Amino acid sequence: MFKTMIEYCTSNAHHGTVDIMQKFEQEDLYEITEYGCLGNCGECYLKPFALVEGEIVAADTSDELYGKICEAIIRQENDRDALDKLLDDL
Repeated sequence: MFKTMIEYCTSNAHHGTVDIMQKFEQEDLYEITEYGCLGNCGECYLKPFALVEGEIVAADTSDELYGKICEAIIRQENDRDALDKLLDDL
């Protein structure tokens, strides 16, 4: 089964991202990886963010970030399904 990869930066934890990642860790649908740095220092300093399948997802608050991560996961799943259908139709 394909698990969605969510990566977060411990340097961004002061924005409350640890709590969000712990919510996702409780479900077996996600692969959560913690890094000391993701190389997005400007983003890290300004607001909470995470990488969802390599895509930066950021928000003004950690609660908003949780919702945006969920939206990104759904959008990416829909995109994969559409691509699979397109390839099947070829």
